[in-house]
Amino acid sequence: MYILGIESSCDDTSAAVLNDNILLSNVTASQDVHREYGGVVPELASRAHQQNIVPVVDAALKRAGITKEQLSAVAFTRGPGLMGSLLVGVSFTKGFARSLGIPMIDVNHLQGHVMAHFIKEKPEDTTPPFPFICLLVSGGNSQIVKVNAYNDMEVLGQTIDDAAGEAIDKCSKVMGLGYPGGPIIDRLARQGNPQAYKFSEPHIPGLDYSFSGLKTSFLYSLRKWIQDDPDFIEHHKNDLAASLEFTIVDILMKKLRLAVKQTGIKHVAVAGGVSANNGLRNAFRDHAKRYGWTIYIPKFSYTTDNAAMIGITGYYKFLDKNFCSIDKPAFSKVTFK
Repeated sequence: MYILGIESSCDDTSAAVLNDNILLSNVTASQDVHREYGGVVPELASRAHQQNIVPVVDAALKRAGITKEQLSAVAFTRGPGLMGSLLVGVSFTKGFARSLGIPMIDVNHLQGHVMAHFIKEKPEDTTPPFPFICLLVSGGNSQIVKVNAYNDMEVLGQTIDDAAGEAIDKCSKVMGLGYPGGPIIDRLARQGNPQAYKFSEPHIPGLDYSFSGLKTSFLYSLRKWIQDDPDFIEHHKNDLAASLEFTIVDILMKKLRLAVKQTGIKHVAVAGGVSANNGLRNAFRDHAKRYGWTIYIPKFSYTTDNAAMIGITGYYKFLDKNFCSIDKPAFSKVTFK
């Protein structure tokens, strides 16, 4: 059984082909057009998706060594995401599936990130057992999720304002380092002292997160230091990046430890774009040693938006014959359904 996955929720156009739960191809076209604006411009993203989607799907099928007629179903991201971007993937899927007479499977983008842990490249690859705890951190979301089954995910805590990835990107922009900030901060932080500067950490009850106060604290501290030394950022950018990363990872891990303690579940995964961050990955390895957790860290190529995670979710939904009717619209805002 071959399944085509399509992902177009933000600024990456991606298509993947799976044979059951084994990945055959995963092709992603990234968009450089946003770099000069310092963030994703929805209108430009939508136009780039329109240019990319046909060549990307074609390349994914060719790399998998199959024809479109061999496909059993098409899985696609229905939301959440940027509406203009989602519409391209949703509209393409509707036409493509209709022309081939095969079912469509709608996938929640956040559920896809969590399910990235079930992508197999070889049959013997291991996957987390249910239930497990997943820290889902990206540019748009920061959540702690209890995963009971592929279609049963319970949000234990989430950000009440900004996401961790957005805080990293904004702080990088304030420092004048460019976009996207994640990889830049990660690179600089490897050479800096994480204890050099202290930024405010929020005190939010329960398992919820908040990152807006950290952004404000970072901005005001930076303003003050620049008044004393106009070249402050250039002289201290490694330490600033390391201290920022340390603070964000510390905030994330404190609540994750609490979630593990409350649920008693010691199988812990990380997913989403920020899971590519080396500081967070190292913290996971450290916690595995210190607290006896069994950890699951995705390959770098499955951390950012990709169609393989959409395809694998589609595979599990296909087994349950959980298909999507052609009249279903895209949706831009929601967490898990």
